Amino acid sequence: MRMKRKKNLDERIAASTDYLVTMHNDSLDFNDAVNENHIIDFKRLFGNDNPVYLEIGSGKGQFGCTFAKQNPDKNILCVERNRNVLILAIDMARNENIKNIRFLCGTAEYLPSYIAEKSVEEIYLNFSCPFPKNRHVAHRLTNPRFLEIYKKIMKPSGVICQKTDNMHFFEYSLESFCECDFKLSNISLDLHNSDFEGNIVTEYESKFASLGMPIYRLEARLK
Repeated sequence: MRMKRKKNLDERIAASTDYLVTMHNDSLDFNDAVNENHIIDFKRLFGNDNPVYLEIGSGKGQFGCTFAKQNPDKNILCVERNRNVLILAIDMARNENIKNIRFLCGTAEYLPSYIAEKSVEEIYLNFSCPFPKNRHVAHRLTNPRFLEIYKKIMKPSGVICQKTDNMHFFEYSLESFCECDFKLSNISLDLHNSDFEGNIVTEYESKFASLGMPIYRLEARLK
């Protein structure tokens, strides 16, 4: 069910420049993205030199805000295209007075236009849309075209952490990472019944786990 548009959404977004950076172009055309250059100065954005972590598809902000509170010596930039849910994440961060989180409104296609090469410590893909139909495979956030983007913005020692409830999407992701020369580790086919420690539960994850559905997780590093 589509979420009802939030009251005064445009005004609330416009008043959120203390937490929000908005992408200038949203055509989803990679050729357009190459021609855009709006690289973010992380030191200026966060007001410090702490390492930066990236969540792509932040939803209502539960993961990002929790991560920020648990790691005050780290910064997290949360990317979300849907402004209707993005404003909820911003409100959460502001209400809890979280200083080390910022949000980027836009799409993953344009990340190289906003994030400098080799500048991100870790990337989190939490319950990304699986796009189950074959004709939409290019939109999956673990499609090789996106993995090549992540390679550019990650530090050489960086890691991608993925979680999903969709087995077929997870299998697809395993293949994509391997094809793109990533080394996989900490693969879990049932995260909540594993010995993994430090998991931050997202909104979707809580819902799926309560239904008894297994949560799949992996970590991918550059070889």
